[in-house]
Amino acid sequence: MSTREEVKATLAAFAAAAPGRSVEIRVPPFGAVQAVPGGAHRRGTPRALVECDADTWLALVRGELTWADAVAAGRVDASGERSDLSAWLPLADSSDHPHSG
Repeated sequence: MSTREEVKATLAAFAAAAPGRSVEIRVPPFGAVQAVPGGAHRRGTPRALVECDADTWLALVRGELTWADAVAAGRVDASGERSDLSAWLPLADSSDHPHSG
């Protein structure tokens, strides 16, 4: 599976695991989704935004990197209400990958 395919698949899985439209998660140039329960984002700048590169996103969903470590290292740009995704990461669907500890 290519990086693009894996990012798109994990973004879709994240949106299914955390249904909603209150946070926009962007992994340029591969994709973006709206997820997380709460007020819906309709137009313009979302109230909450999370953006990171593909390597960081995949490490987060696999459990190879914690949310706190990614934010502290500046690997994730997260702003606004509900932009802390730690409650949904790592994704259960990615449990076949070994977790680093």
